[in-house]
Amino acid sequence: MRTSSGLFPGLILVAVAMGRADAKSPNIPGLDSLYPELDAFYIDLHQNPELSGHEEKTSAKLADRLKKLGYEVTTGVGGYGVVALMRNGDGPTLMLRADMDALPVQEKTGLPYASKASAPGQSGPVPVMHACGHDVHMTSLIGVASVLSKMKDRWKGTLFLVGQPAEETVAGAEAMMKAGLWTKFPKPNFAVALHDASDLPAGKFGYTPGPALANVDTVTLTIFGRGGHGAYPHKTVDPIVIASRTVLSLQTIVARENNPLDPAVITVGSMHGGSKANIIPDEVTLQITVRSYKDDVRKHLLSAIERIAKAEAAAAGAPKEPTMALSDQALATVNDPALTKRVAGILSREFGESNVIEIPPKMVAEDFSVYGRAGVPAVIFWLGAVEPQKYEKATASGASLPSLHSSEFAPDRERTLRAGVSALTVIALDLLGKSSARSQGRRPTGSP
Repeated sequence: MRTSSGLFPGLILVAVAMGRADAKSPNIPGLDSLYPELDAFYIDLHQNPELSGHEEKTSAKLADRLKKLGYEVTTGVGGYGVVALMRNGDGPTLMLRADMDALPVQEKTGLPYASKASAPGQSGPVPVMHACGHDVHMTSLIGVASVLSKMKDRWKGTLFLVGQPAEETVAGAEAMMKAGLWTKFPKPNFAVALHDASDLPAGKFGYTPGPALANVDTVTLTIFGRGGHGAYPHKTVDPIVIASRTVLSLQTIVARENNPLDPAVITVGSMHGGSKANIIPDEVTLQITVRSYKDDVRKHLLSAIERIAKAEAAAAGAPKEPTMALSDQALATVNDPALTKRVAGILSREFGESNVIEIPPKMVAEDFSVYGRAGVPAVIFWLGAVEPQKYEKATASGASLPSLHSSEFAPDRERTLRAGVSALTVIALDLLGKSSARSQGRRPTGSP
């Protein structure tokens, strides 16, 4: 991969203070003057987060900004989803997605703009925080929308921007697709998203060709027994004992049934049953997270959980078979290899090869997978969000940094936002460039 800035005449590579002397960033026209507005937008989003499926005000803010920039904006797509189009002649269609929802987490960053928001919960108000950085994603989307609306002489085609609700419940992408995302609007030639990273310094990017994020299934397993007095266990069928045996037996699925070269995780995260020391309950509920990359591995893991649960119940003489319910399901995100290579090449040229890193797949999930599985070359890449000196100190000492979903996660705001806007801009200018090699309908080749 080349490191020169031959991509776009007029986009001069300059050194910037990103924590390393060799760090560099494309000089995006207008970004310096635009940044204070983006910063204010980010802080507003951060202070006013909304939970999955309740992104009413967030959606309205995003839509209002995009309308003012001249985009054709449609709201209410699959819930609070936002679609914004800018058509600029014949050429490919590029979809850029930003997720909008926050998490039920109480912020403990100590920042002056920390969220104090709350939302109704089952047992009263719950705190809400952008602990996964979706405020970074939305601000980056507004940034690239603003920049490209003033650079229409540099690209051709259709810019297709998506504000997606309910990513954290892995329901938003599917809801938008069912609402006609690619039938009422143009089906894109490419789909691209970024995600901030709590394990990369700001100014660096990560990419993963092929499987990048996991299949995830939440399994709720209810095991039935016959309750009674704890002093007379022989007159009962104890579901706590059955559940305990089941938890141990489930460990053999990954250890003894799965090919060790195919990553898989089965974690029992909660066990609930009983109310008092001397009462054997009628039932116990297990909540399990199941993760994999390959679809056939996923199918086997789920089948094996059901088989083992039924067998343990039968062995104990349970009055009826366990029930197994699936929820919060997400399919593995598989980055299109050719598009990933091309995007990595763009970022390497514009930010420097040392700042673009191939990273291993992660066992977390993203419903961005829906778009790639719908037949469009898609890639999600990682945007470093940790203050560089803080990252270096933690690396040297072995200390843990606050992870995504942590109450203490706080991106290195300006570096991260500038890098996010710049990255999406140079990617869009390449994929929507005017040369015949980038005409509509051509798949990425991996070369600029």
